[in-house]
Amino acid sequence: MSTTLPMPHRLMARHQPRRLRRRPSMRSLLRETQLQASDFLLPIFLVDGEGIREAISSMPGVYRHSIDSCLKLCGEAVARRIPGVLLFGVVPAQCKDAAGSASWASDGLVQRATRAIRERYPDLLVIADACFCEYTDHGHCGVLAADGDRDDPATLENLQRQALSYAEAGVDVIAPSGMVDGMVLAIREVLDAARYERVAILSYAVKYASAFYGPFRDAADSAPSFGDRRAYQMDPANRREAFRELALDLEEGADMVMVKPAMPYLDILRDLRERCDFPVLAYQVSGEYSMLRAAADAGVLELERSVLESLLAIKRAGADAIISYFAIEVVDWLD
Repeated sequence: MSTTLPMPHRLMARHQPRRLRRRPSMRSLLRETQLQASDFLLPIFLVDGEGIREAISSMPGVYRHSIDSCLKLCGEAVARRIPGVLLFGVVPAQCKDAAGSASWASDGLVQRATRAIRERYPDLLVIADACFCEYTDHGHCGVLAADGDRDDPATLENLQRQALSYAEAGVDVIAPSGMVDGMVLAIREVLDAARYERVAILSYAVKYASAFYGPFRDAADSAPSFGDRRAYQMDPANRREAFRELALDLEEGADMVMVKPAMPYLDILRDLRERCDFPVLAYQVSGEYSMLRAAADAGVLELERSVLESLLAIKRAGADAIISYFAIEVVDWLD
């Protein structure tokens, strides 16, 4: 006895999602998440001198810049409609001490770069990373107590000095990254007392003790001379702890918060986005950058597609803005 099979077209579902994917114009029309130039902030490493554009071996395509070279890079960012830059100072060993005092010098690298950027590109957003690991001779993020642990009260006092110096130089945003309890409140109080109420605070509220920071420590010469930073950065195994860190920093007066790193912590980024009406940023850190660059150089991945996909995932997870070393290349690809 023969069996009559239904015609093939009758086996197809009434609703076929592929109908909405067949043409590029349809995919573009219905795309839920878009990347654009205004989504990005460009990190810049600063060094003393003139005419310096020094390659960083662990981050191919990224350089340390003297202030004149930094201004050229800022011009490239402005030309591409990238709204802002994040500044890191890299000082020689002879300028480092136990407190990181070079970070709050009025003629410090970040301070001088900020004034130069302000004069040349007044509309470019200037964000200053506020930490001490690049400035201390021990490489930890603050003052150390006699037992080698970080002295948080002393570190907060120095953080206030650093933040005030940055504000006087003209930064728009101060971004404390040391995971010091009370850091946002300490900065807010000193800024308000000095009538810098308009300077915003972007807190590295959720910063994990990550293996993905390795190339940055090479770029900023900020590796700790002993131990590690697990005593003050978050345990990668923890999720709920991120909500406490977020709540504390917002209560202390943070205007924006950050998740760092980005790609390994997309679940955390989504959690914070759903719990927070404040802007949430993500930092695609040095290890993420170098990993993608190395895979592309080895022919394992296609650079443009893999980078854009990684950034799209970060934005889809809920980032309002992304700090990325790929920022300039990405805008060129998007254009």
